[in-house]
Amino acid sequence: QVQLVESGGGLVQAGGSLRLSCVASGSFFSINAMNWYRQAPGKQRELVAASTSGGTTNYADSVKGRFTISRDNAKNTVYLQMNSLKPEDTAVYYCYGAGRADTTYRYFEVWGQGTLVTVSS
Repeated sequence: QVQLVESGGGLVQAGGSLRLSCVASGSFFSINAMNWYRQAPGKQRELVAASTSGGTTNYADSVKGRFTISRDNAKNTVYLQMNSLKPEDTAVYYCYGAGRADTTYRYFEVWGQGTLVTVSS
C-alpha cells in the first residue's frame, strides 16, 4: 500500500507564494512520475506540473514561469513552489504518483487527499 500526503496549502493574497509538499510512504519498489494536479469548483481536474525520477519536468502553460516542481528522490517527496499567485490559481491541489510496486514490476497509481489553495484578489 502506497500513500501520498500533501501539505502546505492555505490562504494567500494575489502575488504571494506558497510551497506545497507531497511525501510518499508505504511499500513500493520505485516511483517514476510524481505530478501535481488541481481542480477548481465546477471545473475539470487539470495537470499543473509533472516530473520523473530522472529529472524531466513539464508545466501547464497557465503556470509556466511562476511554478516550479522539484523532487527529493531520497525522501520520496515532490514539491511545488508557487510564486506570483493569481486568484485563478485557487483550487484543490492533488499529488499523483505512479511507479512499480515491487520487483515483479506490478504497477501502481495513487492520489493524495488534496490540499486547498485559496488566492484572494
